[in-house]
Amino acid sequence: MPAMTVHDLIPILQVAIGPMILVSGVGLLLLSMTNRLGRTVDRARELSRHLQSAAPGDRARLRSQLDILLQRARLLRSAIALASISVLLAAVLVIVLFVTALFGLGTVPVLIGLFSACMAALVVSLVLFLKDVNLSLAALKLEIEASESAGRGSAASE
Repeated sequence: MPAMTVHDLIPILQVAIGPMILVSGVGLLLLSMTNRLGRTVDRARELSRHLQSAAPGDRARLRSQLDILLQRARLLRSAIALASISVLLAAVLVIVLFVTALFGLGTVPVLIGLFSACMAALVVSLVLFLKDVNLSLAALKLEIEASESAGRGSAASE
């Protein structure tokens, strides 16, 4: 195997930059997802404490909120796992690119498979993330409706 020169290495590094930019972008997405998961868990703990001392009329509403938070936590866990798999596949893609270039291997199908799997994991992760956003809006709608009902109830008693 002939020694690789810097001029041989530069095109390989240029090709490897794309997946590394993907890793950076998905890293920021993961940061956002983990923050949402943390807030979801914190909110669930808070509502659980309120549920223990809640009036019987409030229990059903709090239970509905906790159910939504549990769904959101599960969606976010799956989205985080898939985004992490996407980053892992992008890193493996870079390694395979280097090994392919270094040893002159014909691993184009492997590269295509890794890139496709990386993108598929990212797409599914983003779909789950959007489902979480929609569920959080559903929970907000329940809270607004409960607040409006409570406001009408107190206005009627005056």
